Amino acid sequence: MLPIVAIVGRPSVGKSTLFNRLTRTRDALVADVPGMTRDRHYGRGRVGGKPYLVVDTGGFEPVAQEGIFREMARQTRQAVDEADAVLFLVDARAGIVSQDRLIVDELRKSGRRVFLVVNKAEGMDPALAGAEFHALGLGDPLPVSAAHGEHISDLMEAVLADIPGAPEPVEERVRRPRIAVVGRPNVGKSTLVNALLGEERVVVHGEPGTTRDSIEVEFERDGRGYTLIDTAGVRRRGRVLEVAEKFSVVKTMQAIEEANVAILVLDARREIAEQDAHIAGYLLEAGRALVVAVNKWEQLPGEERERVRRTLRRKINFLGFARLHFISALTGQGVAALLKSVDEAFDAAMARLPTPRLNRLLAQAVAQQEPPRSGAIRPRPRYAHQGGINPPRIVVHGNALDRVPDSYRRYLERFFRDAFKLQGTPLRVELRVGKNPYAKRAARRR
Repeated sequence: MLPIVAIVGRPSVGKSTLFNRLTRTRDALVADVPGMTRDRHYGRGRVGGKPYLVVDTGGFEPVAQEGIFREMARQTRQAVDEADAVLFLVDARAGIVSQDRLIVDELRKSGRRVFLVVNKAEGMDPALAGAEFHALGLGDPLPVSAAHGEHISDLMEAVLADIPGAPEPVEERVRRPRIAVVGRPNVGKSTLVNALLGEERVVVHGEPGTTRDSIEVEFERDGRGYTLIDTAGVRRRGRVLEVAEKFSVVKTMQAIEEANVAILVLDARREIAEQDAHIAGYLLEAGRALVVAVNKWEQLPGEERERVRRTLRRKINFLGFARLHFISALTGQGVAALLKSVDEAFDAAMARLPTPRLNRLLAQAVAQQEPPRSGAIRPRPRYAHQGGINPPRIVVHGNALDRVPDSYRRYLERFFRDAFKLQGTPLRVELRVGKNPYAKRAARRR
């Protein structure tokens, strides 16, 4: 499992700025309104070659007894419980305030490893910036500037030094589909898990997971073995069919990281929600093969079905590479076809793309549509090879490819996808600029 790092602190100390710095995005949004996805935000960070999950939280007020602040405090406590390490953020310019001491008391009770991070320390002597915060009793303060990126890498190297890293890449470990069933609460994940494991199974056993109660269940169907990574909280061996509907974003993200293929379960009776979009976005970011299951189809009146089909296809058109299935996990309708699409997506994700054919196809794609000119220069793709699997990655070398627009990269992705029939998996096309053998000679002439 990827290490989990939670960012905690009172309001306005720079938590979201640090989150954006760690994830290299501008995604963090923390709003004073109820709801898990609105007061916590999740992303993927990396320091050196070590990836991790980072959780941004709302302003923490431990003594809040009612309203939105109580809900935000509850969500922050859950983030701390799920974390391997906690970054407690304080403001170097404001110094220690009473709320900081209350948060320290709360964090001590959690038993988690806590790093005292003194933010907004740009332009200050590091020793002076952290001097006052020794009084909090959390060890040596670590001065940083989230806004300017100062000392962030040193901070994360220290945080992750003693935490076990991610396992070796999934695609090199297994040659059988590892399936994560993901989705928001009450869409029917538990029922679908039971349908997948149903009476036709040959082998079912639980493999103990982490302390967060994740579990893997192995089963066979039609002579093929699968590993089901349960995100719904199966509790212990011997009760593999008892599935809780408690939703945890962290568990879902960890399951996605461990999987080859994800089944995103949607409820036919409910509109696409922010949680659905967030999970789908993370699936794309992680590059996982995907099948979309629209569950509870039997509960939808016939006259509504065509409208729902159109609405779903419009709202999730960014998942166009994935098969869309309308199923009833309760009755088993469509589950067999769903599993066939899982097989198809897995095979596509693990596909080996021969270099000679890649180069022939690249030549065809360029002949059919050349990259647009960039000023007086026209980029020239020269040759291609496969750079990885799960998802398949194609590396294209050539001249001036740094000037190729994203629209042309997407054109190449579509061309290769259609040619290799890669249904159910994202496809990455990486453009690399070849070295100019005459660059040094030209420089000497100047």
